[in-house]
This record gives sequence, structure tokens and C-alpha cells, in this order.
Amino acid sequence: MKRAELNFAQKVWLESLWLGARFFAVLPYWFKYYVVENLLFFILYYCLRYRMKVVNENLRNSFPEKSVGELAVIRRNFYRTLAEIFVDTVNMAHMGEEKARTVLTVKGFDEHYKAVHGRDWIAMTAHFGCWEYCSYWGLYERSQMLVAVYHPLRSKVMERLYQRLRNYENSMTVAMKDSLRFYLRNRECGVDGKNLVMGLIADQNPPRRPDSHWFRFLNQDTIFFDGGEKLALRCNLPVYFVRMERLQRGRYQMSFEPIYDGVEEVAEYEITERYVRRLEAMICEHPELWMWSHCRWKHKRTNANR
Repeated sequence: MKRAELNFAQKVWLESLWLGARFFAVLPYWFKYYVVENLLFFILYYCLRYRMKVVNENLRNSFPEKSVGELAVIRRNFYRTLAEIFVDTVNMAHMGEEKARTVLTVKGFDEHYKAVHGRDWIAMTAHFGCWEYCSYWGLYERSQMLVAVYHPLRSKVMERLYQRLRNYENSMTVAMKDSLRFYLRNRECGVDGKNLVMGLIADQNPPRRPDSHWFRFLNQDTIFFDGGEKLALRCNLPVYFVRMERLQRGRYQMSFEPIYDGVEEVAEYEITERYVRRLEAMICEHPELWMWSHCRWKHKRTNANR
């Protein structure tokens, strides 16, 4: 898909942001994660109170059994996570292989390598911790190209900036609306001769359809994207749930849990249901790492949908 051209002012703004990000990324760890992150947390939580109403409502509805004090602790820790994700993301502007292997380690790599080496597969992840780090899988398995499926941003400048942050030798981005066409066109030969890993962030709020399937998720009726399931069944691709564990500020460990082997006979929506259950368990274990500021439950289930 042809990218929209930038005018002169937009190009200047893009290069300024990129240079600023590159400069920030080479600053000392302690300054980025103990000075800048703490400052961002103070601004987001105490000054801007960024989307506080949305966060409070999502937490109350998701954890009705928790006390006001318990929810306040989760909320505060979420805003620390939000500040840290900003630092993590900008930090990707200067990320060599050695540094990338420091910020992201892979648990059970040998076992997973044997399972997926030489074949295409689907990785289903979520807005949990620094999900952007998932793109570094290609540094561990160089025979595979990670295709990050995403929604393009409205701002052309920010879209180009994120492209630079996300794309590298073994990683690329493809818009969600083009993802199926892209895979069908490239599945025979791959990209640069590499097998394809279709990376899907599947916890976003999808458009509501008359036939939308509802899942019970965090005590609420919820719609999920089912594109991963449809692609897996159409092309017989194995599906893995990507589990992210935060080790310390700016450091994560990634592991993979099999959801579907590519050949099993499953009921409709069963693959998505398995993803939902694993995501829910991961959120309940570390609720502060999920993106509570998203308007995740804009769609409400009516009696006609039951």
C-alpha cells in the first residue's frame, strides 16, 4: 500500500521527533527510568489525570469484588506502567541487537523454536506491558519475519514515526485491513525467503456487527476481533498466546502458550475463547500492566443479542 506523502513542514516535524527520540534513547538507564518516568507519572496521574474517568469505570466493572482501596492501588500502578511504556517506546529509537536482547528475553526459547521453525504461525498478544517489544522475536529466530498487524494512526507524522520504531531487519508492519491479502500473497515464498509470523494485538475494541460474538471477559460482555481465528482456520496455521512478564523497569520476558495446533477440529470461536481466557488470567495476575485507559467496552450487549 502506497504511503501518503508528507509536506515540508511534516517532514521537518518528523525528523525533529526522530532526532529527539534517538537522543533520548542513548541517555543513561537511571535517568530515563527513574527521572523521566517518575516525572511523566506525576504529570499523568496528578496533573492531567489522563482518562481517569475511563480508568475508574473499567476497573470498577472488571473487579467488582475489590475494595475501593485495592482499586486505587491498581489505578496508581497502572499510571506508572503508562509512563514506563512511553519511555520504553521512545527507547526503541536506538535499539541494537545487544540492547534488544537485554530489554526482552524469551522463556522456553528452545522448545518454542523447535515447534515453529520452518513454518508460518500466528502470535496473539495484547496491550499488556510494553507490547512493542514483541517485535524483537525476529532477533531470536532470524529465519522468520514478524508481521505486526496494526491500525494506522490518523496523524501521518506519528504514523511514520511509529513505522521507524517498529520496522527493522526481521520485523515489518501491515495494516489490519490488508493483513489477509498480504498473507495469502506471500505465504508461498515468505518475505525475503523467511517464514511469516502474523502478530495480532487482539484485545482492541472491534466494530460491532449484527453477528458479533460476545465473550464473558472481566465480568463484562465483550466483543473481540476474530481475524486471528479466521486466518488460522483458513490457512491451517498454529496459534500461540504471547505472555509478557515485567521483570523490572524497561525489562520484559516473553513466552508462548499454544492455543491451536493448525489441524485440530474446533468449534466456532473456540480459538478466540482460548485467547480470551488466557488474557483474562494474565490481567488478573498483574492488572496494572493492562491498558485500562482504552474505551474497551463502548459496545453494550442488548437483550436482542442474548
